[in-house]
Amino acid sequence: MLYKRILLKISGEFLAGKDNIGINSEILKNIATQINSLSKDGLEIGIVVGGGNLVRGEQIAKVGVDRVAGDQMGMLATAINGIALRDALEKNNVRVKLVSAVPINGMLESHNPRNVNRYLKEGEIVIFCGGTGNPYFTTDTASCLRAIEIKADVMLKGTKVDGIYSADPETNSDCEKFNEISYRKVIDMNLQVMDLTAITMARDHNLPIRVFNITESNMIINIVKDLNQGTLIN
Repeated sequence: MLYKRILLKISGEFLAGKDNIGINSEILKNIATQINSLSKDGLEIGIVVGGGNLVRGEQIAKVGVDRVAGDQMGMLATAINGIALRDALEKNNVRVKLVSAVPINGMLESHNPRNVNRYLKEGEIVIFCGGTGNPYFTTDTASCLRAIEIKADVMLKGTKVDGIYSADPETNSDCEKFNEISYRKVIDMNLQVMDLTAITMARDHNLPIRVFNITESNMIINIVKDLNQGTLIN
């Protein structure tokens, strides 16, 4: 095992599967199975879930909804995904806590860094929802923030491609894949693997990020055991 403690970012789009909307139960089961296996091996795991399969604040704003209201809708969408993932993990007999940056009394526990650290040390999986709790911030930024808070060894960002390329590999067959790349180069080349706030936060706190194809079989397991997978940003 390469790491002791990780922060895994799972996008809402991935949870939707090929339907691109809603929650795919088979994908949830697959995630839960992999997380269960890693947890049994002693890995401490925090997970940030996105909400793009249900609502995206930026897109909602384009049709006339106030941006702040749209982002708040997005935060609630992450809570829905978090509840679904918690349920899938519990069905695999995984001990899990779901915490929210946005208070939802009677349903979700409010985020408290001290409690979260204790849960992780005790072997529980912690799912973070609600983003940062503030509008205008992406779940990538929330992922970096939570990774820094829990002192994760690495943030793992699951995507649809197997790493970072010099251009979009779907439209440019001549593009170069990076096995390792610096924060500065990601910014200078405007690679858009994540937003500027997130990548700058990671750089300022020396948080390594590994970008990988989460859609491939058993890749959540493979990425924490094989340095040759994905792209490392450091």
